[in-house]
Amino acid sequence: MLPQSLFIRSVIFYLVVVVFSIIQNTLGLLIGLFLPYELRYKLIITTWTCGFIWLLKVICGVRYQVTGIDNIPEQPCLIASNHQSAWETFFLQSICTPQTQVIKRELLWIPFFGWAYSLLKPIAIDRGNRQQARAQIMEQGKQYLKTGIWVLIFPEGTRNPPTHLGSYAKSGATLAIEANVPVLPIAHNAGRYYINGGFIKYPGTIRVHIGPPISSKEKSPGQLTHELRNWTEHALKAIEGESKAASAITDHLHHNRTAL
Repeated sequence: MLPQSLFIRSVIFYLVVVVFSIIQNTLGLLIGLFLPYELRYKLIITTWTCGFIWLLKVICGVRYQVTGIDNIPEQPCLIASNHQSAWETFFLQSICTPQTQVIKRELLWIPFFGWAYSLLKPIAIDRGNRQQARAQIMEQGKQYLKTGIWVLIFPEGTRNPPTHLGSYAKSGATLAIEANVPVLPIAHNAGRYYINGGFIKYPGTIRVHIGPPISSKEKSPGQLTHELRNWTEHALKAIEGESKAASAITDHLHHNRTAL
């Protein structure tokens, strides 16, 4: 049985986030229309994502640790991350800015958040029309990269549990090759604490690994996709090892305190 405190903390978190989102996104809609893109992004996305991550830490005890931050290049490129929950869709927007994502167009229909997000040049695709979606990703993705906007994709296409890394689609690699930009690989284990589809948020430290940019030069989409997924798979194994080591240390300290 789940401790009652976890449920209560999660309820409080959602209530506060809803109120915060309505207020913050309403202001973003009213003011953002009159701001240039980069300031609009900071007002709507940076403020909201930082607030969300802070509330999650303070109320639910979900923290994060990032390694490889120095691997982020100065020039915007394609970001490719594994996909486990909603957490990474928010957090990753705070480390490379301004940024756009490939999202389901239905997300723009969400009151307040979706309306505000529509002002930020998202690549909103119709997943029911794959051919049109691929063409849209290529066209808009190249355009945004050319104008200095990072593009974030989740090659798995859907969220997977922490114990499983799904197959990677080649569309992201194709975009990187055609836009002549490298791919910044990112791996994380957010799904262990921010469980996809779950209401309860579990305290712990989400680990995020950022790898060195992977060159797209003289590679086929298949080769680049394989290299990207291979890096992610190894990074997730390293993250799992770190998590187990940290858990063992915590249990040891708790045992010693109990013994005293």
